[in-house]
Formats: sequence, C-alpha cells, structure tokens
Amino acid sequence: MHFNMQMSVFNVASFGNERSLHSAIKTWIAKPGDRFEVTVDGFIVDVVRDDLLIEVQTRNFSAIRDKISTLVLKHRVRLVYPIPSRKTIVHVDRLNGNPLKRRVSPKKGRLIELFNELVWIPQLCKEQNFELEVLMVEEEEIRCDDGRGTWRRRGISIKNHILVRVVDQAIFTSAHDFFSFLPDTLSQPFTNQQIAISLGISLRLARRMTYSLREMGALHLMGKAGHALLFRVSE
Repeated sequence: MHFNMQMSVFNVASFGNERSLHSAIKTWIAKPGDRFEVTVDGFIVDVVRDDLLIEVQTRNFSAIRDKISTLVLKHRVRLVYPIPSRKTIVHVDRLNGNPLKRRVSPKKGRLIELFNELVWIPQLCKEQNFELEVLMVEEEEIRCDDGRGTWRRRGISIKNHILVRVVDQAIFTSAHDFFSFLPDTLSQPFTNQQIAISLGISLRLARRMTYSLREMGALHLMGKAGHALLFRVSE
C-alpha cells in the first residue's frame, strides 16, 4: 500500500498534533474486522484483531513499557515500530502552513537502529505472547521557523511526521530472531568494538545491541579482555 502524502498546503491548526505518522501506520496495518481504540484491561489499545492486540509506537519505548508488560501477561501483543529509511525535510510558513522548501535528509535509517528503543524493553522479547514488527518507511518531517524549537535547531520546531510509504517490514517473534543481526564472520567471544566495526555502527549502538541481546537471553557475558566486555552467542 502506498500513501501519497505530497501536500501543497499544510494545516497549521493541526501543528500541535504530532500523531499523523501514528494514524497513517494504523491505517496501513488495518485489516477488515479490526477494531480501533479499544479498552483492554484498563488500557486503550490501538488495534484489536481477534485475539491479537496491536500497538503502534513511533518512538520512546520507555513510555509504553509498563502498558505492554501488563497486557502481554494475558494477551498476544504486537508492537509496531517505524524507522525512516528516507526522510524529506519540509519547511513550512509559520502563518499559513504553505511549504517553503524541501530537501532529502542525508541520513538513511537502518533496521538495526531498532536497538535504540529496544534497549528499554528487551525482557519482553522472551515473552511468548510478544512480537515486534518493524516497518522501514519513507516519511516527511514538517518543520516551522516559529522560534519555539530547541537551540540546536535555532528555534525551528518539528511540527509533524507524515508517512509517505512503507518500503519493507520485519517481524520478530522470539529472541532467536535477533541473531540475524550478528555477522556470520564474527569470532567468539567478541567485544562491543568488534560488533561496531563489523556492522558499521557506533559504539553506543553496539552497546545497546549487546545489552538488549543479553537481557533477552541471546548473548552471554563471558568476562573481560582488559576493560572490554566479552560476549558469546547463547546455544
């Protein structure tokens, strides 16, 4: 399914609502018979499909950790998370929302970046009732020079994220599925630095990855080599 979200005018009245991406992904995953915004065990669930509860979270897994941890005790739960593989930055007029300029961000998102959020809920990956679906998407990030943004952006605010299309998806149903991130050529035991070099990622992301894999039981800590932790893949 393709979402054509190229718009000539953006509704500035909706700038305070940053749920466009969230809503569009719910529409993309929807199937006939799905129910939306259903109360289950005291929580509002995005989508209920027969006995499956589906939650869409565009960022900040820490905010949804308690909710998912409670629901997974009695229900099958799927967490859907988008990663932008391509992002177009659209600057709009602060008065009427008309687009002023657009450019493609040089940053290309990768599937492995899910560990930036997964680090908050790795234990859930051991739960039989839990699964994670990651969508690689193209999106537009709407920005406005309204003086309300951070100093890093020189006052420019991020007003919305708009789904353009979903380009790929991956589903993880057990801790074993995450072994696919480990290079076949990696010798054991290995360090975070070796992981970072092998995968072409930052040391910070490598640490988040090995922490998550340890917490879900996919890696064992074997000791240290100097100050570096040594890991081995679980049997």
